[in-house]
This record gives sequence, structure tokens and C-alpha cells, in this order.
Amino acid sequence: MLRALELAIQGPLSGPNPRVGCVLLDSTGTTLAEGFHEGSGTPHAEVVALTNLRAAGLDPAGLTAVVSLEPCAHTGKTGPCVDALLEAGIARVVYSVSDPGAHSGGGATKLEDAGVSVVGGVEEEAGTAIVERWLFSTTTQRPWVTLKWAMSLDGRAAAADGTSQWITGPGTREIVHRNRSEHDVIVVGTTTALVDDPSLTARTSSGDLYAEQPMAVVVGKRDIPADAVMRSHPGGFHHHKSHNLDELLEFVFAEGKRSVYVEGGPTLASAFLGAGLVNECHITMGPVLLGGPHTALHDLGISTMSDALALEIRDLTRIGDDIVVTARPASKGH
Repeated sequence: MLRALELAIQGPLSGPNPRVGCVLLDSTGTTLAEGFHEGSGTPHAEVVALTNLRAAGLDPAGLTAVVSLEPCAHTGKTGPCVDALLEAGIARVVYSVSDPGAHSGGGATKLEDAGVSVVGGVEEEAGTAIVERWLFSTTTQRPWVTLKWAMSLDGRAAAADGTSQWITGPGTREIVHRNRSEHDVIVVGTTTALVDDPSLTARTSSGDLYAEQPMAVVVGKRDIPADAVMRSHPGGFHHHKSHNLDELLEFVFAEGKRSVYVEGGPTLASAFLGAGLVNECHITMGPVLLGGPHTALHDLGISTMSDALALEIRDLTRIGDDIVVTARPASKGH
């Protein structure tokens, strides 16, 4: 199973499908073939492993399939993995995480009904971590939201005259671009769009575009110029002419997008936090003091310490002289 999980993380973090790895074993526990899912529209991990096995001239009948996610039982862009396993004569299936999907779930039951031995929940915690965004979006029917903001050590997003480039260094910005590439959508407000005219692309340290590009979305009622750079974004462009964030996330989900990277200014960041829509915060801090009125966050509707939004620090990394904090809203009772 640990090998199946290693295979799973080779798949793309963005996109509507979960990352899945599969290993095929014989009766002695020897690995005969393996595979992983490379993204929407491509064969699922089980089918890849079976294809690789047959390409090696081996018969899958009687083998064990070890899969990081319960095999799917529905037809999407590809056929059900359960059917592929049954047709191959797989005798035993071991999986890590159950599929909660209303249409894709139920694979384990279908396999057991067909006489296949099934074991679930193996390395479940590690398996869940790999597909947590997908699990969240599948169960809640809304995309996972990552909120990113850059600030000085005294909590400012810009100097008194409004300038903000660059609070953090190139190493930190490189990580931000990688994070962009690992989300389906990047969101900014109209102020950012009009003042900065950003490209919102995800670029490598050499300036090349990542293969995976998020859709660029602007939130707000002000018009975006026809010649705005983001209108020609390789991942697509959308102007959400409303401040209703629930409607925005409904639109994004309906478009098949499962993760959102919010990279706007203080107004948009505060709106997402205040609405309780943030799953994870990426806070980058540069070693400068700015003072002045341009705080990184605005009013969150918090008037007393007992109402403070508590965060759980998941990671704290130093990049050059910068500090990058990964945090999540604390669970109730924390």
C-alpha cells in the first residue's frame, strides 16, 4: 500500500479526479505491475496497472490489486474500474480510502457481491491526506479553498503609497507559482486586476509556464478592460460580477473545478475568511516593517478575543529571509 500511495502522488494535484495508485501482486506478494492515474480523461490507476501487466505477457487472473482509493463503480470519461478488475479475474482487492461519491462509490460492495475478497482502510490516514481536496469537494459539493496573502512582519500588505512589490523574495514567489499550478482556479478581486493587470499564470523559476494552469477568475462588479492580460490566460478567464462568494464557488464546482487559490488583496481575503470558506491559509512574510494603513486583513467581524479565528499551524518554513506559514482554521474544540 505504501508503494500505491507513492504512485498516487505522481498524479496531478489539480483537476476533478483524485490521485490514485495501484499495485498488482501475485500470491507470494511479489509486485508484477503498477500504475497511477495521470489526470481527467486518462485511464484510471487500476486499468493502467492491468495494461502494464498484460504488456509484460502476464495473466491477471487470481492476482491481488492494492489500490490507494476504493475502485470506482461508475462510468465517467472512462469505464468503471470495478468492471475492469472483475473482467481481469482479480481475486482480492485491498484499498486505503473509501470513495464517498454518490455515483462513483460502492465499488467494494460490487466486488464483494461478485465473490472478490475485499479489505479496506489500509494506511487510511496517509491515503486520506493524498486525496483530501477531492474528498472535501466530493462530500461538500464545493471546491477546496486555499487563501494566500503576503505581508510584512508588522502585518501590512503594502506601503503607505500602495506599493507592494516585492514584500517577499524570489524563492517564496517561486513557491507561490507552484501552488498556483496545483489548483484549478486562481481568484483575485477587481482592485488587484485593475491596479496590477496581473497575468495570473503559474510560471517556473525560468519563466516558463507550468503544464497545469489554473483558470483566472476576477470577483467584483467593476468592468475589466478588454485588453487586460488575464483575459488571454491559458487556463481560461471568467469575470464573476458579484460579491456573492457562495455563488462563485457554485460556479467553479459546476465547471468541474475542485480547488481554488485565492490571491487577491485584503478585501477579498477578509471576505473569504469572514464567510468561513477557507480550508487552508498560505501566509508569506518578508523581513520588512511598513507601518501605515494597508493591513493584510480587514474587518473579520471579530470584536473580542473569545471570537478570534483560531488557526492550526501545519507548517512553518524559512525561505531565505522570508517565512512561509501554512495554517488551517482550527477544528471546534481545539
